[in-house]
Amino acid sequence: MSATPFDQRDGWIWYDGQLVPWKDAKLHVLSHGLHYGSSVFEGERAYGGEIFKSTQHSERLKKSAQILDFEIPYTVAEIDAAKRLVLEKNGMIDAYLRPVAWRGSEMMGVAAQANMIHLAIAAWEWPSYFDPAQKMKGIRIDMADYRRPDPATAPSTAKAAGLYMICTISKHKAERKGYADALMLDWQGRVAECTGANVFFVKEGVVHTPVADCFLDGITRQTVIEIAKRRGLEVAERRIMPDELSGFQECFITGTAAEVTPVSEVGPYTYTPGAITKMLMDDYTAEVQPKAKAA
Repeated sequence: MSATPFDQRDGWIWYDGQLVPWKDAKLHVLSHGLHYGSSVFEGERAYGGEIFKSTQHSERLKKSAQILDFEIPYTVAEIDAAKRLVLEKNGMIDAYLRPVAWRGSEMMGVAAQANMIHLAIAAWEWPSYFDPAQKMKGIRIDMADYRRPDPATAPSTAKAAGLYMICTISKHKAERKGYADALMLDWQGRVAECTGANVFFVKEGVVHTPVADCFLDGITRQTVIEIAKRRGLEVAERRIMPDELSGFQECFITGTAAEVTPVSEVGPYTYTPGAITKMLMDDYTAEVQPKAKAA
């Protein structure tokens, strides 16, 4: 991936209904979304020119905005079409897409009901979230200090920008210690998710994953659960306590950016990327790349 800062790249970004040169896609420093976190976004991937589960992502973007009490002024179909246009205009086949919506600058205060709602969509090449040379060996994950908040205190079902503040802090701390990511507990001390990905464990052929009721139920998570069940695997969505981590044989994380990534360590616990993780990695690749599968 290029080291060029994101605001200095070339290409086209869809911004409030039209394509604009990449470097011209700007917002004012006094935008409400910057100061008060009134912003939602999606992370999506295109494989072979086809955006995986595009409509499902667009629907979630609209829903996230509604949870934050604003309405994106475009339909799901219009958002889907805009994403396809961004890919075509930038000449991309395999790419990562980032739709983002936010409250504008008409009012600067906690209350901003009359502010204009903006929507932008960008795309760039992002081959792998983690070092490809290390991915098959399994990444190392630290334990985060921050916890996912009580859903009574935060809009945990929205993909809202503000919810990622503690994720950035936790991931930075983990990286400084030599880890690739951090595992977060929930507000009651149960295993929740990583900073930008859901987590799965394998024990005696059964796939275990935390109940997604105080953090995002990822679209990749849902896809992997469907794939595992098609394979005849038992999937247990349940409460997982930290003291159970020593009893699992395999661990992997899932997300649009991470896809399916094996884990070799979580804090003091070690895992060996095994047959089930490898099978789900391969099945997910086939799922998102139907043309390659058909060939």
